[in-house]
Amino acid sequence: MAMVLGHTLDALLAPVTRDHPWVQRYWEFRGITAPLFLLVSGWAVVAALDARRPDAAKATYGRRVQRALLLLFLGYLLHWPGWDTVLTQGWGDSLLSHVFAFDALQCIGLSLLVGATLLAVFSGPGSRAVALAVMAVGVPLASTAAWQASPHLPAVLQQAVGGAASHFPLFPWAGYFFAGALASSCLRLLRSGWPQGLALTVLGLGLMGLTHLCTADWSPTSAWLVALRVGEGFLVLAAMNFAPLWLSSALAPLGRVSLWVYVIHLPVVYGWAGTPGLSQRVGPTLGLGLALLAGGGLLAASFLLARLGQWLRGLTLPWRVGSTTLGVGQGAQRV
Repeated sequence: MAMVLGHTLDALLAPVTRDHPWVQRYWEFRGITAPLFLLVSGWAVVAALDARRPDAAKATYGRRVQRALLLLFLGYLLHWPGWDTVLTQGWGDSLLSHVFAFDALQCIGLSLLVGATLLAVFSGPGSRAVALAVMAVGVPLASTAAWQASPHLPAVLQQAVGGAASHFPLFPWAGYFFAGALASSCLRLLRSGWPQGLALTVLGLGLMGLTHLCTADWSPTSAWLVALRVGEGFLVLAAMNFAPLWLSSALAPLGRVSLWVYVIHLPVVYGWAGTPGLSQRVGPTLGLGLALLAGGGLLAASFLLARLGQWLRGLTLPWRVGSTTLGVGQGAQRV
């Protein structure tokens, strides 16, 4: 919801409205949206495993690889510029840098691929926590060196590793993913709700307090910034643990199709394959009320399209048993 509304407001809000103090304050808080997107993705990778089965990560490894490849495919598909652009520019570095731009879906896809492999290889709680901790801490710390090395890599890999042209390079953005996976792995022994919420509150406040003892560094390769955003993300996850169960139940249908909602809304907002989106057709001209109405309408329309696709998929593939992330049939889940 935050990603869809944030993208829509960014594309449609008029400059005068952007200068409003409340909008400026929202823009400050919006900085947590993308880190939280990856943090939650990492959390879900571990939380979806059946705690009663030590081999759960190995048993689900094939499905997770398929999911990772789907994310990579969708991420790169969204950057397809269209054949007219290909014919105009040719297959040069300029086109390759556009097609292989590294965005959130690609970052989550590769992180999921590495994370699923680590979970399958390290089955013990201790070894698994150590492996995830190495990734969660090591990726942000190695980001500066990775960005310095990226210009020497092939064009198709440069933005994946790091660089100013990339929105979500693996260094340091994969650190959020593995921080979420690490927290989920360490806290999964606690019951969800108040126990996990209190633990996440302590972790979040502790990380934010630690960053206040260090020199602030807002650069894109900053490990300090990753620690700050992870701490803020833990506080958001804590708040969700304190939220009533009816809220989770109400949002669950949206959560189950969140990937497709995300994929559907991006072309509508930013355009795709040479077809202009709202940012080009309407542009930054709307007031806050109309922009919020457009964002809410886009969210609802994307959700309905995703559910329609889900329904059609069920009709065309009747042999597939409907399942949730945990691999439990929908009928069993209702029971």
